Amino acid sequence: MRRMVIAGTGSGVGKTTITIGVMAALKKKGYTVQGFKCGPDYIDPTYHAAVTGRPSCNLDSWMGGEDIVKAVCQKGGEGADIAVIEGVMGFFDGKQATSIEGSTAEISLLTKSPVLLVVDCSGMARSAAAVVRGFQLLDERVHIAGVIANRVGSEGHFRLVKAAIEQECGIPVIGYLQKQDDLHIPERHLGLVPSIERGELDHFFAKLGERIAQTIDLDRLLQLAQAPELEVKPSFLSSDAVSSVRIAVAKDAAFHFYYPENLEMLEAYGAKLMFFSPLAGETVPDDADGLYIGGGFPEEFAEQLSKQEHVKQSIKQAIERGIPTLAECGGFMFLTEGIETTDRTFYEMVGVIPGRVRMQEKLAALGYREVTGDHFLLPKGTAARGHEFHYSTFTRLAESDFAYEAKGLRGVKKDGYMRGNLVAGYIHLYFPSCPDMVKRWLQQCERMKHHA
Repeated sequence: MRRMVIAGTGSGVGKTTITIGVMAALKKKGYTVQGFKCGPDYIDPTYHAAVTGRPSCNLDSWMGGEDIVKAVCQKGGEGADIAVIEGVMGFFDGKQATSIEGSTAEISLLTKSPVLLVVDCSGMARSAAAVVRGFQLLDERVHIAGVIANRVGSEGHFRLVKAAIEQECGIPVIGYLQKQDDLHIPERHLGLVPSIERGELDHFFAKLGERIAQTIDLDRLLQLAQAPELEVKPSFLSSDAVSSVRIAVAKDAAFHFYYPENLEMLEAYGAKLMFFSPLAGETVPDDADGLYIGGGFPEEFAEQLSKQEHVKQSIKQAIERGIPTLAECGGFMFLTEGIETTDRTFYEMVGVIPGRVRMQEKLAALGYREVTGDHFLLPKGTAARGHEFHYSTFTRLAESDFAYEAKGLRGVKKDGYMRGNLVAGYIHLYFPSCPDMVKRWLQQCERMKHHA
């Protein structure tokens, strides 16, 4: 099997641009490429999927742990010629500064994957070797197999950097991108993803792949990507459960932030998934036993969503008649009374959650969360893990039960909204972190189905 981690020395060094370019170039050469992303991010995997034509999976050692990371890596890579794993932040940056937990380095160790280190070489020659050597020495368990020099001034500058690194570090420098190169991923604000889905960046991806093929030795990359087979324990995606439950899943440009493993686990535990598009005016299927509204960009489509009266009514009626529902982030926002966009226009939403959402220009919350609840998904004393990332704030307009106690770096807080069989909040839950959560959801759907 071929696997390769493309990691940066720090955030913003261009690893995403290079990762996507490598994927595009390899696909152009006829290889089947599988993308992975270290950490909980949703947006970079959207790029991967657009370029490779295959869903990209997250490898997150904090939310999932070693066995789950290995299982996701093995299953996701089935049928591919090479797995390309994009790093997160700097190579050694993870949950805390004093360990590699949750870092790209840890993922490379768990998956036994060689690493291509992307180094910003602007303004450096021999000093680039010191940077690479430092990364080699900080944790000698990791296998840094090669280097890509980014932001070099010229081909001559690249040759200087290459000579220094190869002499001092003993690993190959397999290519470069110049700093005046105009092919950079556009600013990744939330509204960009819909443009990816419409195919507006296809030409950009093709040009980037061509440029990468000109200055990076792809044959050498494929040689360096040789990796051993992973020893995987029985998968969390396997289950003997038999169920006749149908889960309606909102999925379109406004709602599409779902960890693939979450959907796969629902199916593995016996659920039939029925996808519907609120944006396209599709209502909740009449025979749905459960409802899942994931994250996304309801604020980008607030005007369109506000006009979908039949859709909003069908969701409200489904929740009020008690079908077990989970709404995460964008889905949570959609269920409130309305969303106020950054231009201060207010758009009415479903209205089952007594409160309003207000968009803001700055980040409102970001980070891992460990959550405990007291409801059908998470009985008292049960914990699950997830991630929170949003630019909006929620104002409660009435007393209501909180869905979770959420523990993050800044302590513990009560969060979300719960009423009857509705559990909603900003946190994206990672089902593999608590597989029983899936069983309990489907069991609750079965109970409500038989009591109807």
